[in-house]
Amino acid sequence: MSRHDFDPATVTPDGRPPAKARLFDGSVEGPHRGSVNGESLGAQVTILTYGNDEPGKGPVLHVHPYDEVFVVQQGHARFFVGEAVIDAEAGETVLGPAGVPHRFINLGPGRLQTLDIHMSPRWIQTNLE
Repeated sequence: MSRHDFDPATVTPDGRPPAKARLFDGSVEGPHRGSVNGESLGAQVTILTYGNDEPGKGPVLHVHPYDEVFVVQQGHARFFVGEAVIDAEAGETVLGPAGVPHRFINLGPGRLQTLDIHMSPRWIQTNLE
């Protein structure tokens, strides 16, 4: 599939250099294995990785002042976003809108692994539980 969504001549590079940061160390135990604040890359998004092997377990109810997009990479999850309950599996994405409390759990069987994209140059969160 060939894509031509914009004319490259209309975009002027802003001078930022390419950047690299380690998201996680695979030898570290626990559900929150790492994060990269966008500001360390000169970017406007922050990336987190989360995973667990226990059905029924997941992050506590929390809220952000910006949107968060969850990418389910492995397993099955149940997301509680405001009043909505959304089941998602590997290959699906879920939006947690700014200001809407949310959490998710591993539905099992097996591992749940997510990549969580925070639409902010740094991770800002208030836990509600």
